[in-house]
Amino acid sequence: MSVKQYLCIDLKSFYASVECVERGLDPMKAHLVVADPQRSKNTICLAVTPALKKLGVSNRCRLFEIPSHLSYITAPPRMQFYIDYAAEIYSIYLEYIDPADIHVYSIDEVFMEVTKYLKLYHLSAPELARFLMKEIFTRLGIPSACGIGTNLYLAKIALDITAKHTEDFLGILDEDSYRRLLWNHTPLTDFWRIGRNTAARLASFGIYTMKDIARAEESLLYHLFGIDAELLIDHAWGREPVSISDIKAYRSSSKSLGSGQVLMRDYSYEEGKLIVKEMMDLLCLELTAKNLVAKSLTLHVGYAKQFHHPSSHKTLSLPQPDSLDSVLLPAIVELYQQTVSPSIPIRRVSITCNHVTSSEYCQQNLFFTQDTLEKNKKMQKAVLSIKNKYGNSAIMKGMNLSPEGTTRERNHQIGGHKSGC
Repeated sequence: MSVKQYLCIDLKSFYASVECVERGLDPMKAHLVVADPQRSKNTICLAVTPALKKLGVSNRCRLFEIPSHLSYITAPPRMQFYIDYAAEIYSIYLEYIDPADIHVYSIDEVFMEVTKYLKLYHLSAPELARFLMKEIFTRLGIPSACGIGTNLYLAKIALDITAKHTEDFLGILDEDSYRRLLWNHTPLTDFWRIGRNTAARLASFGIYTMKDIARAEESLLYHLFGIDAELLIDHAWGREPVSISDIKAYRSSSKSLGSGQVLMRDYSYEEGKLIVKEMMDLLCLELTAKNLVAKSLTLHVGYAKQFHHPSSHKTLSLPQPDSLDSVLLPAIVELYQQTVSPSIPIRRVSITCNHVTSSEYCQQNLFFTQDTLEKNKKMQKAVLSIKNKYGNSAIMKGMNLSPEGTTRERNHQIGGHKSGC
């Protein structure tokens, strides 16, 4: 049986590269950041070009953190534009690789299992990787990097760690070379799925490298991380049993639907209540559009940093699964009043509709008459029909027109950033 070969292709500083191409600039040499300067100097840069990274500018820095002596272009984000570019790049992949063998990890990163294509195209894995990278650059001018591995994890690590130090932005790993080259690599946070908290917990027990993890007592790791220790141990040895077909076959036993936003200023208790109602109203429409109902709601609120107050988090179970705004809006207001500290300004809000199931199996709400429920349901469907035909801003509630409301602005955003349309 032949050894499997995986590619992990990443579009380098994708948003920044797109903006450079559109301006006729070299993405690898230009000094450009993607950020919305209208928000404030505290706004986070969504991307910075590789040339700025070499000068010490971090990829997710805030505008004020960029040294004042550096000259650079600030490009406001155009999220729909980046999505269109990503779709075009994906179409290039589809010319050579079956979609069943591609896993889209993010807008700028994909995994591919290419074992069977190497014989088909009479290419080695590095040759196929270089060919695809060249196709992307020739057609669209977007530079990329690629990791090649004998499993998904090694392909990802080859991309994140090894490819950065090669002239052609290509990294190659198998289990043997992984242990030989990276077992003593530091910091541990360079490795996929090891964050600062995980690294700190390991360090407190004298564990600083992947080799240390591989040699550690498994009982200690399971005590520290529970079932997640199994993944940590496998990755320490360079093992990964999951394939792309496994990912595509996976179905979650529990589904949820959520929405979150970071507010552009500190919001008072009453202003925050309006934001929560706006978000819940949109989630009700999304549930209705998908013929779903939720069994419970979770509210998470983060406060202004200067108050050093821990975030608030609470879940409210509903009498029965529902999607109607006449039910869920009062429920989220009740949850808000139970959860949020009224004296501390709010900066972050997220709502999750939990245990989402099909509305076909929903029991009738006993607190409302059938006529009331049907009227509410028809109203929500009418609103959806208008929005689908004329756009999200074609019909809104009175609360959306309040100065502190955010729905009008968010209707023109994708992922919390300007769509560019």
